[in-house]
Amino acid sequence: MEITLELIVFTVLALFIGVSAILAVTTRRILRAATYLLFVLFGTAGIYFQLNYSFLGAVQLLIYAGGITVLYVFSILLTSSQGDKAEDLKGYKFFVGLGAALASLGICLWITLRHDFLPSHFEHGELHVRTIGHALMSSGKYGYILPFEVISLLLLACIVGGILIARKR
Repeated sequence: MEITLELIVFTVLALFIGVSAILAVTTRRILRAATYLLFVLFGTAGIYFQLNYSFLGAVQLLIYAGGITVLYVFSILLTSSQGDKAEDLKGYKFFVGLGAALASLGICLWITLRHDFLPSHFEHGELHVRTIGHALMSSGKYGYILPFEVISLLLLACIVGGILIARKR
């Protein structure tokens, strides 16, 4: 395997995403966790752009890195007091969390090592935006309109819940 610039960029982005994800999970400050999540989303958009999926990269930056992260930050600022830190896990909670994390890692590794995910011929490029739009907004067998509506209702419920919690204080 020869080392190319594409491989180097992918490796740097993968390390950046991995370190940011670990920091997002292990930090005690919730606002810092949201910032590290933003870094993960930026790195993911970088991988999309590297694959020449400019539409998905733009969606990743605009909707997830821009909109969802701002929603998280506003929710955090509305519902938490100054200097909120995560509580220490004591007793059995630490071991249950550790066991769940190790079990999830084992399942992911088992699935990854058991299957060959790479197609025999991979072509860089992207689909036309019209094709992506019809696939996302169709209500047929492989359409995604129902999951979009369910997620929008879930986000609306989160916003209303955050406002209600903030008003009680």
